[in-house]
Amino acid sequence: MYAVVGCSDCGTYWLLSDPDTQESATCPRCGTRHSTPLRRFYESEDRAAAAQARARLLAEKSGDEDAFERAGTVAELAEAADEAGMDEREYLERSGLDADEVTAAGDVSRERSRSRDEVVRDALEAGHTTEEAVVEYATDRGVPADSARDLLERLTKRGEASESRGEYRLL
Repeated sequence: MYAVVGCSDCGTYWLLSDPDTQESATCPRCGTRHSTPLRRFYESEDRAAAAQARARLLAEKSGDEDAFERAGTVAELAEAADEAGMDEREYLERSGLDADEVTAAGDVSRERSRSRDEVVRDALEAGHTTEEAVVEYATDRGVPADSARDLLERLTKRGEASESRGEYRLL
């Protein structure tokens, strides 16, 4: 369920999903926190229909009903925006770059951008349960062995991991 609600302080409208389950809602424009239920200007099971109703309310509020009628629906505008321009692959190729190489480089940089803590956690999540296996996994990903051991110890001390008979696991 989607509802179009409004802020009594700044007058903006926004969508609330599942409005019956929320105890409060915060205006995305001014940050005012409102207790629910808020006055509902429109309700629908369809998000696109609720977005369209919100757009109509905003157009009426600003006196732009004619422009709103000419513009089409929110769904049509979103589809037109998706179809406009070129996709990333075409952009890269027109720029003289090999899109496959750029994608591969991005995959490598994302892997390298993981923090040391995340790499140690990844090792545990991947089933490497001994200190030796965690350290090996981490060093293969650029984490120094001493740092991996320290991080494993910190996770245990903070209660985020447990150790029993040399086997570690995340909690």
